[in-house]
Amino acid sequence: MTMTLRALLPLLALATLPAHADIYRCIDDDQYVTYSNVQSRHCKKLNLESQAAPAAAPAAAAAPARVAPRTPTPANFPRVDADAQRARDADRRHILDSELLAEQKNLQQAQKDLADLPLRGVGEAGAGRANERAQAVRERVALHERNIEALRKELAKLR
Repeated sequence: MTMTLRALLPLLALATLPAHADIYRCIDDDQYVTYSNVQSRHCKKLNLESQAAPAAAPAAAAAPARVAPRTPTPANFPRVDADAQRARDADRRHILDSELLAEQKNLQQAQKDLADLPLRGVGEAGAGRANERAQAVRERVALHERNIEALRKELAKLR
């Protein structure tokens, strides 16, 4: 083991050295740009200075967050009065509540369908089809659960 370690150490030291090659930017007759380490016709050598990566300055300490100046709303911009907005919010809440109830009902039905599935099919072919049906019902259950969660989040934003 020490023998292989001694053989690998010089190789590892060489691997950390930076590679150096001249880079050329070549533009062909059709105006396509290619970069190469081999100089050919219509190529210009690029002067690439080796630069260290810029040190990351702490963003929070360097400059406070700039707040965009508030621009006044134009006078001719359409406005909604408070009563109309409250009515819209109530309609939205009613729609979300009804969608939530429908999703909960669909979830209960999907869970019932999953519970009613036979545990095994008849024969190998029947078992495969039964597994596919069970997977489809499980996916329906998961879909309804995700929908219910999304509707609850939307309702929480309204309250």
